[in-house]
Amino acid sequence: MIHSPLATEPLLRLGVVSISAPVVTTWAIMIVIVGVLLWVRKRLSLAPTKLQVALELLVTSLDSQLSDTIQSDPARYRALIGTLFVFILACNWSGMIPGVEPPTAHVETDAALACVVFAATIYYGIRARGVRRYLASFAEPTWIMIPLNLVEQITRTFSLVVRLFGNVMSGVFVIGIVLSLAGLLVPIPLMALDLLTGAVQAYIFTVLAAVFIGAALGEHAETASHSSQGPS
Repeated sequence: MIHSPLATEPLLRLGVVSISAPVVTTWAIMIVIVGVLLWVRKRLSLAPTKLQVALELLVTSLDSQLSDTIQSDPARYRALIGTLFVFILACNWSGMIPGVEPPTAHVETDAALACVVFAATIYYGIRARGVRRYLASFAEPTWIMIPLNLVEQITRTFSLVVRLFGNVMSGVFVIGIVLSLAGLLVPIPLMALDLLTGAVQAYIFTVLAAVFIGAALGEHAETASHSSQGPS
């Protein structure tokens, strides 16, 4: 019997609920991330350590990227975009642990992340414009574009899934094939490349999420950006 490469075997069952290995790995990653962040928060001080300086630099870089992409105050979107980046990066890099397959190498995880972005664009678009103006934006520049604009909402969400899933899964396959053919030490350069690829894919996903949110805000983003800067 031929099994689909997209299928995942259940790791354990809780009654009628089947739990697969990617689900267990995902929850383990979330617990580790929350634990590390709580540990770091307790050690924040006015005399920053090297770790705190690195984290502050990361947040500053994130805010700068969001300001350039969304053209609005980054504080409102920092939590969502930052969480997406950290989570996807951790998932991608989890494949470096022997016996662990990255959750992002499974289409279900990537689809869930893309759905979060899809819901966020609707939420922030309605919050910024109101329901009527947000729905009216699908008729821009003319009502003939309504079907195309609706299809665009779906296709760009699907593109997020395909891009992340394809790149992460291909990396897992390549390393697995080389490891089975060439032994333990040969795939090390490929693993280093996979680390870089995982970081790049996390960055691309979050930047595209910011671009989609910025598009949902439309002109409101520029207005909010100018108002937050105040008169010159």
